[in-house]
Amino acid sequence: MLIVLAISVIIVAIVIVLAVTTTSKAYAYKHSVDPIDHSHDNQNKEEFNNEKRTS
Repeated sequence: MLIVLAISVIIVAIVIVLAVTTTSKAYAYKHSVDPIDHSHDNQNKEEFNNEKRTS
């Protein structure tokens, strides 16, 4: 009975260590975002304004 308890405690400790390690790596990950392409936005606005004028 004592052996089963000891093995269970070891398994739980390993799972907790792995969960903490994974979580800390996830929070440390640096996300990168592509910069906004303003020329494309301006082109869409110009097309919208041209369509609005012709209506």
